Amino acid sequence: MERLFEKIALAEKALGKLAEAADIEKPSELERDAIIQRFEFSFEAVWKTAQAYLRVVEGLDIASPKGVVRSCRELGLLTEAETAQCLKMADDRNLTVHMYNEPLALAIYERILGHRYLLVKWQQAVRARVDRERTEHGENEG
Repeated sequence: MERLFEKIALAEKALGKLAEAADIEKPSELERDAIIQRFEFSFEAVWKTAQAYLRVVEGLDIASPKGVVRSCRELGLLTEAETAQCLKMADDRNLTVHMYNEPLALAIYERILGHRYLLVKWQQAVRARVDRERTEHGENEG
């Protein structure tokens, strides 16, 4: 369970970095690319935290981001609408390798502003479940 707590902390740090960057008004091209990069590593951190939760707490071994998203929906961590947005977010994450395509980079950047709030909500839902699990089983953090 200790490794799961480490993943939670890393995801929360990544989300803080994303929020910091996404709050830049009228970002330059370089700043926009940095925001996209921070989205990329924030998405990775959050889905891998959810993956670890599913493995450690729920006993599910899910290998892909979209499989993790669907499992989170089945367990009530995400609503149907949030699941649909998360699946689109996973597609956006996969498209970030095409940042040289200016129109695509701009489109992804615009969607990131909405994605970041869902990433935070998803992360908070996972953390709440882990905290509840720890409390129910009398485990101490750290």
